[in-house]
Amino acid sequence: MQVDFYQLTRDPAEQVLRAIAQKILSDGGRLLVVSEDDGQLARISKALWDFKPDSFLAHGKATEGQGNIQPVLLSHSVDAENDARMIALVDGQWREEALGFDRAFYLFAPDATDNARAAWRALGSKDGVERRYWKQDGGKWRQGP
Repeated sequence: MQVDFYQLTRDPAEQVLRAIAQKILSDGGRLLVVSEDDGQLARISKALWDFKPDSFLAHGKATEGQGNIQPVLLSHSVDAENDARMIALVDGQWREEALGFDRAFYLFAPDATDNARAAWRALGSKDGVERRYWKQDGGKWRQGP
């Protein structure tokens, strides 16, 4: 199981998530996006709609029903009704249930750095968990120490 930590210093979560979702969908996968913040989920939904001028990344909110048919499901909880094997935790809160997925993307803003550090330390002692840390360097992401 791989956990990718993304420290958001330049781009907002919705922009970073859009790129992650595009890659997962182009590979034929499904994604569960979790946040307790309704406003953040709304911004993510808008970013997925506005992906390209003439197209969008198919998605829906768990609260709207039919979550099982959504390639990208936006939710308050870690319940993959869309059979996703990848999860994005975008509100800076780690959830242990994410360990039940094949891969987790943990996005955190500077104000959630303490949460991210605690999650990093806790995951370091878990068997079968590979942690990766990504940081923005100018306009690019690079893996960091």
